Amino acid sequence: MNEKLFIPVLLGTSRPGRRSEAVAKFVVEETEAYGFETDLLDIKDFSIGNTIELTETTNRWREIMTKADGLIIVAPEYNHGYSGELKMLLDLAYQEYNRKPLGICGVSTGPLGGSRMVEQLRLVAVELQMVPIRNAVYFSLVQDIIGEDGRVKDPDNWRKKLGTVLDEMKWYGQVLKEGRNKNK
Repeated sequence: MNEKLFIPVLLGTSRPGRRSEAVAKFVVEETEAYGFETDLLDIKDFSIGNTIELTETTNRWREIMTKADGLIIVAPEYNHGYSGELKMLLDLAYQEYNRKPLGICGVSTGPLGGSRMVEQLRLVAVELQMVPIRNAVYFSLVQDIIGEDGRVKDPDNWRKKLGTVLDEMKWYGQVLKEGRNKNK
């Protein structure tokens, strides 16, 4: 299978001053350099009032997820979990996620790098019939890893950590896409 996989990256918070934006931009750059087709999807561009009403936003999200061969979420940890707006966005679709891999990058100002958020998001991914990648990237102490230029410091270190996730995204993305295509 030589077709490029489409693996968008979702920035899972719209909080003003979000440091995870620099991390998400780095993840997009690396995902593209790895060879995937990708886009940075910013949750603030999918503002919704509820998870039931069908709107242009809902339809746009579902169209992107239908086209996607997987998803990477970059999100900070809020009170040992992920943001409510991320939960609402994920709840806009279901079948569109089925049998697709999910990579997760946790972001935190503390030493755990959003590990509790990652743990919770994996449980939701299973319920959405996604395949959460075992490895995650934990961007701990994010205030110390973003330079004055707004870019991730020590990119080689983070590239190596992210490479493990991207390797798995590629394998699962190809295998699951082939399986989905056989069952059409």
